[in-house]
Amino acid sequence: METFRIDVPQRDLDDLYDRLDRTRWPDEIPGAGWDYGVPGRYVRELAERWRHGYDWRRTEARLNAYPQFRTVIDGQPIHFLHVRSDRADALPLILTHGWPGTVAEFLDVIEPLSRHFHLVVPSLPGFGFSGPTAERGWNTTRIARAWVELMGRLGYERFGAAGNDWGSTISPEVGRVAPERVTGVHVTQLWTDHDGPIEDPTPEERAALDDLAWFEATMSAYQRVQAQQPQTLAYALTDSPAGLLGWHCQIYREGVDAGYVLDNVSIHWLTGTAGSSMRLYREFALMDKPDGPTTVPLGAAQFRDDYRPVRRRVPGLHSRLVRWNKYDVSGHFAAHQTPGLLADDVIDFFGNLK
Repeated sequence: METFRIDVPQRDLDDLYDRLDRTRWPDEIPGAGWDYGVPGRYVRELAERWRHGYDWRRTEARLNAYPQFRTVIDGQPIHFLHVRSDRADALPLILTHGWPGTVAEFLDVIEPLSRHFHLVVPSLPGFGFSGPTAERGWNTTRIARAWVELMGRLGYERFGAAGNDWGSTISPEVGRVAPERVTGVHVTQLWTDHDGPIEDPTPEERAALDDLAWFEATMSAYQRVQAQQPQTLAYALTDSPAGLLGWHCQIYREGVDAGYVLDNVSIHWLTGTAGSSMRLYREFALMDKPDGPTTVPLGAAQFRDDYRPVRRRVPGLHSRLVRWNKYDVSGHFAAHQTPGLLADDVIDFFGNLK
């Protein structure tokens, strides 16, 4: 295990600026809005800010304000922030981000959470400062095992897990891999299996099914491409910052502030991990899915305009759902959009478990 500090060479930033200056923009149908994908106006505005109004060094300094390390687990470099609480009795907590996120996803909750937890915030294999994956098989179960190993190396025999997006799949899997060591799991999405019909759905379940149908019809392109041919797409996203920005913005969309978007997109660009981060979708598609529900206590914070689960299917996936709060604010990136509310929910969940 070695200490780590982010120091992006200026030549890499100059190369980014040069590529942005030379962007070859596509045409589009006038007035189409989002009907054919991310509109040019939105990407152009973000690209202009990235080039002339965004300060990467500020983000670099925010990350470097926290202790960072790299270690090798199962042959893969793993980068992580390790922020110890001033409280001697603090519970260790590992936070897992999603795609197209990075460790920057949690910058706004580190301070409030570190008053109560010893925080470990790793970059997923293939993402950001963990660098590209070099072999097949880095699926959610393998990542969960790596997280258990990481916590053991740090001397944490008992700990909690929390996450968003892919973190809402990986964190419960950490509890499945090591149930005797995980005190509880907190997620911001309860992913449920929507295959097959629901008999006599409740109004809430019908709304969830309608949301899924809309998502599958209008928003699932990135999942399908990345689950089938991430390498094919990687050439464009690794060569064009505007292309990477446009691809990621199908998830960020309007309503997420530009600085947050550019923090995460910049990390993918500057570390050359735009392609390798997408491989997680392929690895997940190829893996054998776990049998049976998780057994550790699970808490969920569900935010507005985010994924809606079908409640009756939760017990088959998680047998100990002990808390499910729904909030009529925010969206998919709650750690940034409503950091205080999410931090309070995490603190209350683990506090009640104690």
